[in-house]
This record gives sequence, structure tokens and C-alpha cells, in this order.
Amino acid sequence: MALKLFRTCRHVSSAFSPSQIFGPSVKASLVAVKSFSTATGGEDTGKGQTVVSERRGSVVTVAINRPEVRNAVNQETARRLLEELEAFDSDPDLNVAVLHGKGGNFCAGYDLKELANHTASLKLEQDVTKGPGPMGPSRLELSKPLIAAVSGFAVAGGLELALLADLRVVEESAVMGVFCRRFGVPLIDGGTVRLPRLIGLSRALDLILTGRPIGAQEALAYGLANRVVPDGQALQAALQLAEQISSFPQQCLRADRSSAIYSCYDAPSFTQAMQYEIDHGVPVIQSEAVTGATSFTAGAGRGGKFS
Repeated sequence: MALKLFRTCRHVSSAFSPSQIFGPSVKASLVAVKSFSTATGGEDTGKGQTVVSERRGSVVTVAINRPEVRNAVNQETARRLLEELEAFDSDPDLNVAVLHGKGGNFCAGYDLKELANHTASLKLEQDVTKGPGPMGPSRLELSKPLIAAVSGFAVAGGLELALLADLRVVEESAVMGVFCRRFGVPLIDGGTVRLPRLIGLSRALDLILTGRPIGAQEALAYGLANRVVPDGQALQAALQLAEQISSFPQQCLRADRSSAIYSCYDAPSFTQAMQYEIDHGVPVIQSEAVTGATSFTAGAGRGGKFS
């Protein structure tokens, strides 16, 4: 499926320098994995890099690497995030990506110091079909699953990056919110589009209008978080989830995912959503379903077993 620019929204988000100090930072569980740039196809040590990717079989992690500013995104970081996620989507050997932040925070939004001091160099493409969003990949419609491993702060534009993901694994002490409300920085990276779809308009407006922080358990109750894990375990849990998703027949999984997203964002009617589902599902029957049914009749997966 071709990678498309998201047709609905654009954004410059806000970086936040909170006074709160969080507990343990994320402990990466990438054992015997080399740092690898999916965008360049080469090894990347991470030194001086604002975004670092690591490949683990059919799963790739993409990390924002600006811990000194709580992973606030500047123009260079936005460009690198876009490159890495586009490269992931076009790589036939990769099935799932995990987005996270180095140093204990997911992302504190757009770097407000850059916004304040380098306004002249900040170029925003207002036509969402012609260029990336200010945070980088926010206008993408990925054809494969993306999981956000959220620790520390995921606020303002950082929240919008988390909303780009299909699933969010959130640590117990994590804080999400539209913190840019205080500074007059609008949600133009999809926050006003994706958030109401995920959690409903009433709850979304509560967060958008007040800018208040939302903790992990409330986010879970809202459906904003899909899993809540102990501090320091978001990346490991997200990787385990990614590996499970990657183990399933991929053509079927992507067809179902595509249909669900189409019905939520693009379908003009129930009938057309149903038509899209059948049109994209039927080809999978011959390519994967018959083989799966044969495996089941031979005894695989009986009793609801996944292994």
C-alpha cells in the first residue's frame, strides 16, 4: 500500500520544560542489536544524531535522541523522524515500528526556543498533501503498524506524535496533555483530528481546551493508552507487542488495519466502508486464509492458542 500524506491537518507543537522530576528512565532491552538507520540502510552510532533507529528482525525502533531538552523536536529532528518512518514503511522486511524517546521522556513537543529564535527559517507547508507537518511524520498514513512507547512527558506536539501510532504503551508515571495551550501554540500536527476519533469529542475537548495533564490510568480509561506498564518497561513491552503483531500473517493484518482506518476517517457511508472491507479482504482469502485454515485443521491454534 502506498505511503500517503495525511489529508487532514498540520502542526507546530510546543516544547515544555516541566519542573517535575520523574523516576527511573527507560531501560532499553535491545540485546545484541546494532544501531541501524532505516533511512540510509547503514549503521548509525547515535552520536550527534537527533533520531536513532535500531533494527530487530522485522521490528525497528525509532528513538528521538534529544534528552537534554526532553526530546523536544526541532526542524532537523522532524526531518529525520519523517525519513525514518518513510523508510520503515517502504522496507518489505519490516513489519512494525516502535517510536520512543531516549532518556526517560517520549517528547515534550516542538522546541519553543527554536520557534522563538528562528522564526524566519521556519517554513510551514499549509497544503497537507504537499509536504510534512512541523513535527515531521504527523501527516503520514502508514501502511504498517506503529507503536508508541511512552515514558515521562508526551505533551503538546509529543502527544500528537503519540496519536500517530496505532497503539500506545504508557508507563505508570507518564504524563500526556495539550501543554501548548498555555502559550498560544496551536495543534497543527493532527491533534484536533486524531484525538476526538480516539477518545470521543467530549473528552478530547476537555484536554484540548484546558491543556490539563492526564496520567496513565486516566489515559487507559479514556482509550488513549492501550497498555500501562511499570516505569522503565514501556520500550520492552512495546517491543514484545510489536514482535507478536509481526508474527501474524501480514497481508491479512494490513488489510484489516487499512479497513478500520478507512471506516474511521475516510468512508463517506456505512455501505462504502463495508465495500472497502470486502474489496480488500477477498484477495487475502487465497493468499493467506486458505493456508491458515489448513493449519487449523491440522491442529494449530486449537483452544484459542496463539503459539
